[in-house]
Amino acid sequence: MRWYSSWNKAELRRLRMPDQDLPELPGLAYAWGRPKITGLIRETPADFRVREQLRFEPTGAGEHWLIRIEKTNCNTLWVQSRLAEFAGVRPMDVGFAGMKDRRAVCEQWFSVLNPPGAAIAWQSLSLPGVRVLESARHQRKLRRGKLKGNHFAIRIRGLEGDLDSLSEKLEIIAAEGVPNYFGRQRFGRNAANVALAHRILSGERKRVSRQKRQFALSAARSLIFNAVLTRRVENDTWNRILDGDVAGLSGSRSIFCVEELTREIRLWEQRKDIHPTGPLWGTGELLGRGHPRELEEQVSKKYLALTNGLARERVKHGRRALRMMVDDLRWKLEGNDLKLECFLGPGGYATTLLRELVNTSEPTEKLKEIEDDVREN
Repeated sequence: MRWYSSWNKAELRRLRMPDQDLPELPGLAYAWGRPKITGLIRETPADFRVREQLRFEPTGAGEHWLIRIEKTNCNTLWVQSRLAEFAGVRPMDVGFAGMKDRRAVCEQWFSVLNPPGAAIAWQSLSLPGVRVLESARHQRKLRRGKLKGNHFAIRIRGLEGDLDSLSEKLEIIAAEGVPNYFGRQRFGRNAANVALAHRILSGERKRVSRQKRQFALSAARSLIFNAVLTRRVENDTWNRILDGDVAGLSGSRSIFCVEELTREIRLWEQRKDIHPTGPLWGTGELLGRGHPRELEEQVSKKYLALTNGLARERVKHGRRALRMMVDDLRWKLEGNDLKLECFLGPGGYATTLLRELVNTSEPTEKLKEIEDDVREN
């Protein structure tokens, strides 16, 4: 299955970008075999529910409000701007931990700068598709990535195909996880964020908003990461620690280079306490050694315009786990519908889980509004 639209001449003209400048977009390998089932997702927003969970509780005092809202069929940036308008502050004074799907029902936290003593009646906020669930004072602005993860409740309708294979694959995924690919939302409609990144990093596009630049550079890094990961999936090493791998501790940003595959390392690996990681490209060393580093360098050579540009932009090199564990995975078949519930850590895409299970489609009239949104958990 390829997530990316084929590039045709009309699209290239629209982007004002010549053929030879377009970076190659990789197909993504399956860890557990190509799905033999089809189904429909997001027929209604209620078919895709997300509940965000923070790592902390509100402090009860401070110069910010923490607000938990429920939003239906509206995107995170629109809510951010409306909250700023309601509170009389700048959009940059409204923080959130991650972008959330538009065509969905999402519970999400925001922070809003507001000095102590200046009360805001949050319950009087009236926005279409938005409901305030709770609010409390807090000491700090909510920053990107500062969440424990997201709970998902998803209904896939009208399943067709080999349903007998579904339970076995779900049990494997519950135990072993799935490749931690960035979802197609990251790349924009028709992969436009990647095209914009190429134009920015090549110097063709010099003036662009900070937000668009951030989306574009993130898409470039995600593209290279996915290309490395699909090679590891093809080699059947995406879920195994190799000599020279950079390993990441589960539930943490801590990483270390595996100089030797000791008995302790193998025990951590078996318990899923550590996972191999891949590059989020930028300045600085790749950190890995041996075969894992050689593979990353080999793959990255296909994207020299992007890697060199990211270095010039001084984007700091990072790492991301190659494996996404799927916690508390539960499922139930109701006729030809599948109901799934699970918990994914920060940066995990539910669509990445779904692609291993079902060849999904979405209502045609909703595709544009979904693809226009970018989610960065």
